[in-house]
Amino acid sequence: MLPPHRQLHLGLFLLSTGHHIAGWRAADAWAGMPMDFGIYAQVAKLAEASCFDMVFLADNNCVPQTDWPAVRRTTREHILEPIALLSALAVVTQRIGLVATGSTTYSEPYHVARSFGTLDHLSRGRAGWNIVTTSNANEAWNFGRDAHLAHADRYRRAASFVDVAKGLWDSFDDDAFLKDKASGIYFDAGKLNILDHQDEHFSVRGPLNLSRPPQGYPVLVQAGGSDAGRDLAARQAEVIFSVSQTLPEAQAFYADIKARVAGQGRDAAAVKVMPGFFPVVAPSRAEAEDQMAVLQKLLHPDVGLSLLSFLTGGFDFTPYDVDGPLPELPDTDVGKARLRVIADLARRENLSIRQLYERIAVSRGHSMVVGSAEEVADHMQEWFEGGGADGFNVMPPTFPAGFEAFTNLVVPLLQRRGLFRTAYSGSTLRDHLGLPRPPREARGHVALSD
Repeated sequence: MLPPHRQLHLGLFLLSTGHHIAGWRAADAWAGMPMDFGIYAQVAKLAEASCFDMVFLADNNCVPQTDWPAVRRTTREHILEPIALLSALAVVTQRIGLVATGSTTYSEPYHVARSFGTLDHLSRGRAGWNIVTTSNANEAWNFGRDAHLAHADRYRRAASFVDVAKGLWDSFDDDAFLKDKASGIYFDAGKLNILDHQDEHFSVRGPLNLSRPPQGYPVLVQAGGSDAGRDLAARQAEVIFSVSQTLPEAQAFYADIKARVAGQGRDAAAVKVMPGFFPVVAPSRAEAEDQMAVLQKLLHPDVGLSLLSFLTGGFDFTPYDVDGPLPELPDTDVGKARLRVIADLARRENLSIRQLYERIAVSRGHSMVVGSAEEVADHMQEWFEGGGADGFNVMPPTFPAGFEAFTNLVVPLLQRRGLFRTAYSGSTLRDHLGLPRPPREARGHVALSD
């Protein structure tokens, strides 16, 4: 049994109606989930009852306009704004972390710092920010741009963006707010710093009109797998969502990112690597395979090809035989790490285009297990103990049935093996992850000094 300080971390990737792209069509799926807060609340409460570290919401700011025949068959672009949704979930939950994506390409640092700082206050220290540079080029059209920023430019902007956000969260000392009715002094201006940030990307004076968040900073999450993404993660991230198909791939990523973190003078053990994981679980493997077969029959070819095109940077597969091999894919300025995973998967397993999109429509390049609870738990334990993961971002095929199966069958087994907590020991997301509260850094100049 593992010591109590070395246990799995589990996040629930709360995506629409489930992670199988055709899962909304399943008979027991909640097809109305994307716009129904009551259903999100039920799922979040179930995750909290199962002691998950966090729920996670991805985000985008567009409806793709390049493939209407496929887009109309999916729920993926029908989503609520994540900060508003998580703020509502903060009211109906008590312990579970609340993590959302916030783009550094199509947002401004002050807005993001204020939104996530507010979520941290409302949830009493349970907020996390998934830092993304945005991979969907269609979003440019909604923000006054004709084209997406180049990959390198997006990451330079992201690095500056995170520094500004942290500086804004550090506007006030933790004890700046006196609330002294006798003197009439509400806060000590000597404990307020004016940021005055200026660089090629941003001009932000500050301060943030918000006291320092309960966690100091919301937990910083990052999911980029390119060299630039890994460098940003090594400098700033506290949790890393990764994409790996096999244990050797996961081990290589894990070792690389931990080395980069140490190279930045940071404690590598304090940065948690959590690969995405797609489990289809049932009492037996045969039942799980039957469930998977039903889902695969619901997958329309238009949807599969469209998703494959999106995940390979917009590559046009229409001239190619779908039952033929994957053609050579050119380098792309969008989703570089995911492109490598997909190409490697096709080569390793000699998959046709059709077979590849059938796989990708399920897990989008993440690892998957279709089997019994023991098989799913064995996979997770092997990756955890084998240096491939500190935990997993769980991606159920459907809601509610796919997630309920995981919580009913797999979580108790992980707990019996000593791999996962049976109760929360703290109240904040940093507590769950074993992360320290960052000290406030002096930035800019003091507003008023004696």
